Amino acid sequence: MDYKKSKAPANTVTWDTAKLGESTGNIYESVVVISKRANQIGVEMKEELNRKLQEFASYTDNLEEVFENREQIEISRFYERLPKPSALATTEFVDGNVYYRNPAREEVQDLDNE
Repeated sequence: MDYKKSKAPANTVTWDTAKLGESTGNIYESVVVISKRANQIGVEMKEELNRKLQEFASYTDNLEEVFENREQIEISRFYERLPKPSALATTEFVDGNVYYRNPAREEVQDLDNE
């Protein structure tokens, strides 16, 4: 996903709990879905950042010499300015862009159909 084009807020937002609980019928289930998606986004962002910073890795053992690379600093600042994974996940959830299912609820429906 391209996080640069996301319309997620970069700062703290108060979400309407009734709106968050509409799709699942339970606010707690919605929070679990959002938290799992936020973890996925966080891992993706960290892997992407590590791949980009790996290009600047120095494999010398000289501790006295410290390199400051302007590009490396700009990449780090860019990722610091991005919205947090929880804000991205909540925005995706509210927009209906997150697929989720509850296996426990599916089992109950299967027993009712028998």
